[in-house]
Amino acid sequence: MPKKRVIVGMSGGVDSAVAAALLKEQGYDVVGLYMSNWKETDGSGCCTGEQDWTDVRSICDKLGIPYYSSDFSRQYMDNVFKLFVEEYRKGRTPNPDVLCNREVKFGPFADFARGMGADYIATGHYCRVSHDGDTHFLLRAKDDNKDQTYFLNQVSSQQLRDVMFPLGDLTKPEVRTLAQRFGIPVAEKKDSTGICFIGERNFRQFLSQYIPMKDGDIVTQDGRKVGRHSGVYYYTIGQRRGLGIGGNADGNGERWFVLEKDVEKNLLIVSQGEDSVLFKGALETEGFNFITPPPSDEFECEVRIKHRQPLQKATAKVLSDGSVRIDFVDKQRAIAAGQYAVIYIGEVCLGGGVINGAI
Repeated sequence: MPKKRVIVGMSGGVDSAVAAALLKEQGYDVVGLYMSNWKETDGSGCCTGEQDWTDVRSICDKLGIPYYSSDFSRQYMDNVFKLFVEEYRKGRTPNPDVLCNREVKFGPFADFARGMGADYIATGHYCRVSHDGDTHFLLRAKDDNKDQTYFLNQVSSQQLRDVMFPLGDLTKPEVRTLAQRFGIPVAEKKDSTGICFIGERNFRQFLSQYIPMKDGDIVTQDGRKVGRHSGVYYYTIGQRRGLGIGGNADGNGERWFVLEKDVEKNLLIVSQGEDSVLFKGALETEGFNFITPPPSDEFECEVRIKHRQPLQKATAKVLSDGSVRIDFVDKQRAIAAGQYAVIYIGEVCLGGGVINGAI
């Protein structure tokens, strides 16, 4: 019998490298596929993704597997980046990694891999998948600190039908140890952080290339001016640092934090000291993507509103328009519109929805 072919999404990092190595060790016909999403050069004229592609080649050469690269930058620009910019224009806080998984990695990328004869698609995500007939479940990873189901909350059950997550039962230290055992060249490479297309650059400088920034007033809830901002889009709800207000003489000496952004009036609204006003007991989403059906229209669950946030006990109610209202047992700090609320029952990630606002 011919070996089953697995196309592994290779990023140049240690996680996807170990995923590929494990699958080869298990006897699969493994092929590496690098996904090029962002076309840009640095100050020296070098493509900013060239180092990752170099690392992919060295990893695959070491493992003795073939490798390819494919350009998905058009799909990324049309279906991920444009929405990212539009959300910031609205004063919201988007998460492009979630959209990339739905719109590119488990969409056009997976289709391209199947065209290469893939029986399965694999990635270095820390999560697991199980199957029951035509229903495919997304499960939390063994390493809760690295669990990445939050970023996969917008995929569909069918997108998971032929996907493998070889790292789902491993911790990050175990993955590093395996990388050393396999002799992987990037065994000590640091994990990537932040938004992929921004990298190490200054976020404000990057965003100002796409959204015209305008200075404006920083005001309290009662309209008292306490400072100036350089563009409301730069700030996030609950942010404490970088406001430039200091120990304002008219205040109580405690730290300031962002309470709200008024994009239309170009105002950054802040509060000082006691931040109980930031805590809200409920939220509503804009629609909701259920990977697997909910048990009923109203059910108890656990929820994350940020990656790596400890799971929060809550009750979810599916509304008539397909959105979901979530009522938390404990109030949550800094619920940010544009981010995702992701629902879990036990190990199963049911899916997620874009947060419309706190209640």
